[in-house]
Amino acid sequence: MKKRALISVSNKENITTFAEGLIALDYEILSTGGTLNLLKEAGISATAVDDVTGFPEILDGRVKTLHPKIHGGLLAKKGDASHEAQLSEHEISHIDVVVVNLYPFKETLRKPDATPEDIIENIDIGGPTMLRAAAKNFEDVLVVVDPSDYDSVLADLKQDDLSHADRQQLAAKVFRHTAHYDAMIARYFTKETGEQFPEQYTVTYEKVQSLRYGENPHQEAAFYRDPEDTSLSLATAHQLHGKELSFNNIQDANAALEMVAEYGEPAVVAVKHMNPCGIGLAENIASAFSRAYEADPISIFGGIIACNRPVDVQTAEQISTLFVEIVMAPEFTEEALAVLTQKKNIRLLTVDMDDAKETYNKLTTVKGGVLIQNNDSGEVAEADLDVVTTRQPTDEEMENLLFAWKAVKHVKSNAIVLAKDNQTIGVGAGQMNRIGAAQIAIEQAGEKAEGAVLASDAFFPMPDTVEAAAKAGIKAIIQPGGSKRDQDSIDMCNQYDIAMVCTSMRHFKH
Repeated sequence: MKKRALISVSNKENITTFAEGLIALDYEILSTGGTLNLLKEAGISATAVDDVTGFPEILDGRVKTLHPKIHGGLLAKKGDASHEAQLSEHEISHIDVVVVNLYPFKETLRKPDATPEDIIENIDIGGPTMLRAAAKNFEDVLVVVDPSDYDSVLADLKQDDLSHADRQQLAAKVFRHTAHYDAMIARYFTKETGEQFPEQYTVTYEKVQSLRYGENPHQEAAFYRDPEDTSLSLATAHQLHGKELSFNNIQDANAALEMVAEYGEPAVVAVKHMNPCGIGLAENIASAFSRAYEADPISIFGGIIACNRPVDVQTAEQISTLFVEIVMAPEFTEEALAVLTQKKNIRLLTVDMDDAKETYNKLTTVKGGVLIQNNDSGEVAEADLDVVTTRQPTDEEMENLLFAWKAVKHVKSNAIVLAKDNQTIGVGAGQMNRIGAAQIAIEQAGEKAEGAVLASDAFFPMPDTVEAAAKAGIKAIIQPGGSKRDQDSIDMCNQYDIAMVCTSMRHFKH
C-alpha cells in the first residue's frame, strides 16, 4: 500500500516542489481547499480530503479535516494489533506524513483595517489539531510545519535516513509552533477583555539571532522579539551598517531608545552600561549632540548614541571623530551615511520613533519565576509640581528641572542627575545611598554645578544630599517627596535659598 501524505498549508512557499518530491517517492497526496487547487494547477495528482472522509467541507471551511478517517490515520500506532484492527474495521488508512502550517493570525492582527471578525476567522482549528495529533504520534507520522525543513526532509526520505531523533526534533518544532500560535491568540483575547495580570500569563517570542555570547564570554545568549510589537524597539530596527549587535549592545541600545523617547525637542542621548552619560537638547540635532558629548567626553567613548531626529552631515562629522558602538536615529541623510560608513565597525540603525511612548509590560526573571510590571511611563508637567520652599524656581530652572526629571527616571537607583542649559552635567548611578550618588554627580559636574539643578529619583531620607548640593552651588531640586523627614530637607533648602519642587512620583530603577 502506498504511503500517504496530507498537505494543507497557508504559507504555500515551495510546497509544489515538496509535493513533487513526495510523489517521486511514491506517496499519495491528500489535500484541502486552496492547497489542493494549487497542487492540481501545478499538475500534481492529489486526492481531496472529503473524498477520503465521505463528508464535504462545511461551515465556510471551518470543518473539513476534523473527522475520524483523518485523525484515526494520524493517531494510530503502527504495529499495535488493537489499533490496526480498529483501522481495518472502520476502513481507515494510516497517514505517514503531515505537512501543515496555520492560518495567518499574526499577519491579520497586524493589518490596520482588520476587523474582529477577520481576526477570529483566522484562528485555525483543524490545522493545530492535525499538527498536534501527528506530533504526538511522531514515531509513526512525520510532521513538517516549517517550509525551511522541506529540502532536508526530502533528502532524508530519499535516503530512508530519518532517525527517531530527527522525527522528535520535528515534533518539538510543531509543539513550539502551536504554543506560539495559541499564545498570540490568548494575548489577543486577554487584551480585548482588559485583563492585565490574568491567572496564567503566557508570552511568546520569535528568534531574531543567536548571539556570540551573553553579558560575558562564558554565557550563551540569543535575541528574541515580540511578534506583535511593531512600536519603537531594537527588534524592529533596521541595521544599515556594521557588524551584528552583541548582547550588551542590545541592552544598552534599548536603554538609549527609552531615554531619547522622553523628549519632544531635538535630543541626543549617550549611554554606557544602561545609564546615560550625556543627554542634550537643542534647536537642532547637531547642537544636541554637542551638548550630549560635552556632558561627559570621557564616558561617551565606546558608548551608544540615540537621536530622535534624522542624523545630518554636521552631526555625523562630530560622531566620526569618536569611537562609539552604535548610532540610532529615525534616519540618516546620504551625506551622513557617507561620513559614518567610513568607520568599519560602527553600527548604524534606523528606528521608527512614532510610537515611542507606547505602554508595555516588562518581565524580569528571578530563579523559579518572573516579575511583571508596566514600564515606567509616569510623567509630570509643571502644573503637577508642588513648590515646597520659600523660593520659587525661575522659568529657566523649571525647564531644567523637568529635563533632569526625565533623565533621572532612566538612571539606576539610587540616582542623582545634575542639569544645566538642557544638558546633563553630572550623573550619579546605582549607589547604595543617596548622598553617594549625589557626590559622584557633583564631582563630575565640577564648576558647572554652580547654578545647576538636581533631580533625585526618590525622596531624601535626611538633608545631607541637599546640604551637599548647596555647597556645590545648585539652585533648584526636584524630588518625589514623601519622606517622614521631608521638612528637614525643605528647611535646608530654605536656609541656602534653594528652590525645591516635589513630584509625588518615584522613579526607582533596580
